[in-house]
Amino acid sequence: MSDWYGDESGPMVRLYALTKGRARPAGEFLDIIALVAARTRPEHDLTLSPEQAVILQLCLTRTLSVAEISARANLPLNVTRVLLADLLHAGHIEVTRPTPPASLPNDRILREVLNGLRAL
Repeated sequence: MSDWYGDESGPMVRLYALTKGRARPAGEFLDIIALVAARTRPEHDLTLSPEQAVILQLCLTRTLSVAEISARANLPLNVTRVLLADLLHAGHIEVTRPTPPASLPNDRILREVLNGLRAL
C-alpha cells in the first residue's frame, strides 16, 4: 500500500493536536468578519504554540479579519477560531465584532438619504 502523501509534504500534524482536541472555541464564537489586532508580541510569551505565534505576528502590523488570518496562516477556519479564542482569553489579542444587523440603518432611512442626495 502506497502512502497518499509524498516525502516533500513534511511532517503531518493532526488538526486536533493544534487545538488540544477541541472542535469548538472555548467562550464566544468569533464571526469570520470580526477584526483582530495583536496586543502583545509573540516573542514575549514562550507558552504560545507556533500557530498562535504566527497569528500574533500577522496581526502586529495590521488588523485582520478571522477569515484573512485563517487564509494567511494556512489553517482551517475552525482551528483558527479555537486558537483565536485562546489568544483572546489570554489577553494577547483585541477583537472588534461586526455591527449587528439590528443596529444598522434600515432601508427606509437609506432611501431618504439617497433621495436627499439626488435632490442636491
